[in-house]
Amino acid sequence: MNDRLSTTDYGLIGHPLGHSQSKAFFTELFARENSTCSYDNFDLPELSPQALYTLLLLNPCLKGFNVTAPYKEAIIPFLDSISPEAERAGAVNTVVVERSDSGAVLALHGYNTDVEGFARSVAPMVERLQPGQGALVLGTGGASKAVVAALDKLGVKAICVSRAKKGADTIGYGDIDAALLAANPLVINATPAGTYPDVTGAPPFPANLLGPWCMVHDLVYNPAETRLMALAAERGAKTKNGLDMLHNQALASLEIWRKSEKPN
Repeated sequence: MNDRLSTTDYGLIGHPLGHSQSKAFFTELFARENSTCSYDNFDLPELSPQALYTLLLLNPCLKGFNVTAPYKEAIIPFLDSISPEAERAGAVNTVVVERSDSGAVLALHGYNTDVEGFARSVAPMVERLQPGQGALVLGTGGASKAVVAALDKLGVKAICVSRAKKGADTIGYGDIDAALLAANPLVINATPAGTYPDVTGAPPFPANLLGPWCMVHDLVYNPAETRLMALAAERGAKTKNGLDMLHNQALASLEIWRKSEKPN
């Protein structure tokens, strides 16, 4: 951020943000609406009270902002309230900035639109599951928690996968075998692995076990086809990236911001 006051209405915080398409999406949306609203990226190398204070001070018109990795969980202690959906997910991706008539910040309210955004995106894949089949969710961060919450809403049992086991509901990548994958043929990558510019990266998932009966939903959308998706497609699995989820959650965020605005 620079040290000059801005007139930005909405934005995105996270680090790094070079891969994000949120600004482009909202800018195009506002142009189609003939709206004067604006959206900007705020790359914060760290999330701290001082960083948030500076952000809000230099952007006195900021009505709300999205939160992306790695701050979807870390933002919670800085908020005055969080919605039931965000509490269930254990992560926040949308913040409303409540201001007084003079523009002073009164409170920050957190929401989670990732849950609904992902639920809408993954629904066609869920419909292809057989009764009793579940999903493997790669990662244990804020995005993973939203994915698990969305799958729970859709009635799908999820098993989280991490580089190291973290409790009864999480397994390691080395625990994945053909039998486990047959019982959980829906694989969701909720890690940043493979995100631009590291386009050759991928989570350490045993892709050689994938087959035409599997489905891979990668939350990464830049690039459009990640390394994991390419490996899955080579083995006949159906794939989908995170662009649809991005659009769904972005529209839900905008609806929350607009509902929270004071009438003129």
